[in-house]
Parts: sequence; structure tokens; C-alpha cells
Amino acid sequence: MKKIEVVQNILEANDSIAAQNRELLEANGVFALNIMSAPGAGKTSLILRTAAELKDRLRIGVIEGDVASTLDSERVQNEVTAVVQVTTRDASESCALIANMVAHALKRLPLEQMDLLLIENVGNLICPSEFALGEHMRVVVSSLPEGDDKPTKYPIIFSDASVVVINKLDFLPYVDFDIPSFQKAVLGLNPRAKFFQVSCKTGAGIKDWCAWLERELSSHKSHQKIMK
Repeated sequence: MKKIEVVQNILEANDSIAAQNRELLEANGVFALNIMSAPGAGKTSLILRTAAELKDRLRIGVIEGDVASTLDSERVQNEVTAVVQVTTRDASESCALIANMVAHALKRLPLEQMDLLLIENVGNLICPSEFALGEHMRVVVSSLPEGDDKPTKYPIIFSDASVVVINKLDFLPYVDFDIPSFQKAVLGLNPRAKFFQVSCKTGAGIKDWCAWLERELSSHKSHQKIMK
């Protein structure tokens, strides 16, 4: 019983900080995505492709979450307005980003100079789903080489996703991945999930993904103006 209470207290504290993060983002007019996946599915590649497509129209910031290295932040730093690295090994060995880590990262970002924040979570299909960060939407990236059984094996992360990006379409001739069955499994968990099929290597599907993202950002800003 005490263990359950401790877990509940941790999650409640996290949710409180996440709400503060969301308030700070909205006060500065920043729309945030929490991008999650297994290691190697292509989160960083998706961020790079998104930045390349949108950087002339949007001011983009990135928070890079990783267990031990700064490789991803080094890859994206020349493509975006600002990037902050969060190394979770130095923050209580966490297997995912938590709201407090993001709160510290937000203090190091020029939020007033940003429109879009892309948060790259730690590569993991379990832990990230537990912790809200203050994001407006959750994006799960799933790549063809991983196999099409991930929604069955890791249902929680897909059940909370606003968007599922199916990446590495260029592998389709070489791997057994049933896209319709994968989408059906996700929709069984989450009927509201939206799908994009992309190849970050070839650029296929990236324009559709970015066009949708721009529409969502514009819709969010219009809603915020009405609420004010």
C-alpha cells in the first residue's frame, strides 16, 4: 500500500510541474510536442526533417533527452532556433524525461523567440508514457524494422498518442510489416490517433506531416486568442 501511495505522490507532483510548464509555454505562444519511441526509430531524424521543412516559416526550439550523450543535440543545433540537452544519467538515472527536467530546460530556452518546441524523449516504449511534461500533443514514432507488434506489446504509449508516425518506409520491400494491421491495433487502443507514413531518409511523407503540424499550431494559436 505504501508503495502505491509513493508512486501516486510522484506522479501527482510531476503532473503539477507539467501544468506549470504548459502555462509557461502558452504564455509565450509556444506549441510543444513530446516525441517518443524505441531507440533507433528515428526521433532525431524526424526532428531534423521537420526543422528543414519549417525553419523558414517557424521558429523551432528543441529539448533533447538522452541517457548519456550530447550527440543528438549536436546534430540539430545548426537547424533550429535553440536546443537544450537533458542528460538523464545526471538526473537520478531516469529512463525518461520528467516534468522537472523540462522545467529546468525551459529556463534555458528563448521561449519568446519560439513558435514550436520539439521535445525528444529518451528512447523507451514504457517509461515516457507515465510522465506528462507540459506538452500539447504526444507523438509516437514507430519504424518498420521494429516490427508491427509494438502496439500489442506496449499498449500504454500508443493509447495516449495524438499522432503515430510510421517511419522508415524505405524498408518496406525488405521487412515484414503489415501497416494496415499495425494501424488497426493502434486504433483499437486509441480511436483518435492520427497516422503519418514517412521516410526520414528519402523525405517521403514529410511535407504532409509538416503541413498538418502547421495547421495544428495555427489552430491552437487561434484558440488561445479566443480564450484570452
